[in-house]
Amino acid sequence: MQAGKLRHRVILQEPVKEQSPTTGAVINTWRDVATIWAEISPLSAREFIAAQASQGEITTRITIRYRAGVTRKHRILYRDGIYNIEGVLPDPRSGREYLTLPCSEGVNDG
Repeated sequence: MQAGKLRHRVILQEPVKEQSPTTGAVINTWRDVATIWAEISPLSAREFIAAQASQGEITTRITIRYRAGVTRKHRILYRDGIYNIEGVLPDPRSGREYLTLPCSEGVNDG
């Protein structure tokens, strides 16, 4: 993975449960884990059609440097968009150089 391809600054978030200070109820919310460099690639028409066979909403592929602990429970924020991680695919060589994240766009409130 060439560093020049990772040119988008994104925020990796994880779901957390917090207690509301006003009502005392436990609510689901999101916490920033890290701001990282990523490559964001919208799927081509061919890739989109192929992806629909197994994952109906995958619209974008996001590639990041390897980071332990990234799961489908996390999400990515980029500009005004929310990207739900549908899978975590390690690189085919070492498995520890980069991660490819097939993502769907939309609101994921936990």
